[in-house]
Amino acid sequence: MTKPYDNLKVLDLTHVLAGPFCTYQFALLGADVIKIEPPDNPDCARGRGPDPTQNAALRGLNYQVQASNKRAMTLDLKSPQGQAILKDMAKSTDVLVENYRTGALDALGLGYDDLSELNPQLVYCSLTGFGVDGPRTGENAYDNTIQAASGIIDQSGGHKPGVSFVDYAAGYNAAFAISSALHQRSATGKGTYISSSMLEVAMTMMAPEAAAAAYPIKATRDKEAGISAYETSDGILMIGAFTADQNRRMFELFDELGIEYDAALKDPTNWDELWAAAVDLKVALNNIFKQKTADEWQKIFTDHQLPASRQRSLSEAVSDEQLNIYFKQAVAAEGDTYAPTLPTAAYHFEGGPEITAPAPGFGQHTDEILAEYRVTVEEIENLRKEGVIA
Repeated sequence: MTKPYDNLKVLDLTHVLAGPFCTYQFALLGADVIKIEPPDNPDCARGRGPDPTQNAALRGLNYQVQASNKRAMTLDLKSPQGQAILKDMAKSTDVLVENYRTGALDALGLGYDDLSELNPQLVYCSLTGFGVDGPRTGENAYDNTIQAASGIIDQSGGHKPGVSFVDYAAGYNAAFAISSALHQRSATGKGTYISSSMLEVAMTMMAPEAAAAAYPIKATRDKEAGISAYETSDGILMIGAFTADQNRRMFELFDELGIEYDAALKDPTNWDELWAAAVDLKVALNNIFKQKTADEWQKIFTDHQLPASRQRSLSEAVSDEQLNIYFKQAVAAEGDTYAPTLPTAAYHFEGGPEITAPAPGFGQHTDEILAEYRVTVEEIENLRKEGVIA
């Protein structure tokens, strides 16, 4: 079946999470994504995951969750031979994605200005921590430091969320920008340069809060009681009785259950009244939800078409039958103790995302790819002897 990005060539000069996740989106949709790593410095994500044997084989799960369907080669971009090979590859590629330190590839003669002269249709995307302009350009960054710099940790009560969601949102952001640039290219015939900043992505994910923080009038009200977490008789329940109408319906279900409460709590008809009643609502709900288990409340809310969920562990969540179409078991490759079960994409359509090949080993396709660019067997042997490839 035809995939959306069949015949699209992507050079993947990325490492860790955000960049590889970006290029993974194209690999799932049929693109030929070539992951290029220095021969003496594999992507550090290859050595991270719960299985020591897998990590030692440079197939850690942190790497595999965004590496299926790709091909992998090694290439020393600091060497003249490596630079020449990359330039030759860039002549016939569609997209190049990189997340090196800002300006690093420009210094090697491999920046957008250099490669676009060879291929004016090239879409070149740089994923950075802080962008390519401004006083913090060039600062190194990871997801956790961006969470701190952006205010996410402060907004989360001083605690860093235990997942690298800025990295993954940055990958999606860059993939969307690249897709847009490819669509633009279909009309203009010209490629472009894209800068995708993790700091800006973090702000985007807090758009209402960020806009409010920059606004002259500050809100001093409590958070709505209907979108809070409450203790039940056996666990935590998160509810979604957000609007005044949902608040009214929540108290109507309490009526059906014979639960007593102050009738005025059902009265709010607009946001201002909801905010004004927030403290009293929280006190009442704290007492009400302790009367049943979290699972019981979840079913009651669901039956009344109100959002609610028991707080589950991640181990529980990944076993949810609702996710059967999302997780796919990949083929076990050399170095895998077990065949890994991997995420695919959070959308589905005919001809859509699909895992068709396992994550490649370090440099697995180097010879194959070089041969496609007319590098002879003898030249490949010499490149390997000189350390240009592994």
